[in-house]
Amino acid sequence: MEQVLKSLTLEFFGSGQHKLTPEKLFETESAILLDVRSREEAASLSINLKAHENIECRHIPINEMPDRFDELPKNRLIAVFCPAQVRSSIVYAFLLTKGFEQAKVLEGGYNALTEAIKPGMLLKHIRTEEQRR
Repeated sequence: MEQVLKSLTLEFFGSGQHKLTPEKLFETESAILLDVRSREEAASLSINLKAHENIECRHIPINEMPDRFDELPKNRLIAVFCPAQVRSSIVYAFLLTKGFEQAKVLEGGYNALTEAIKPGMLLKHIRTEEQRR
């Protein structure tokens, strides 16, 4: 934990190395959107992103993370999500201590995610994917 904390300098945070926008997430070849909200929150409003075949959505509540982090692959980009980025930041730091070098905090929480999947943006993504095939 000490090494992770020592690496979190002004240069690190100032350059945004810990963040990933929803748009950049959608552009990746293969990633996981890790929802760390409570079971109750996820049951009330789930996130699937089925139109984004390159994104696998997983839900592991923050309080279950110490017992379940081994369910995550270390060789893939993991975008950690919660509404206000508090829990996602905590889980991000935890994952770094466990060797998850590709973990990022999904920037902007709910607002950024819902903006990125509005009809115009979603249609653009679908057309781009169709052109790639």
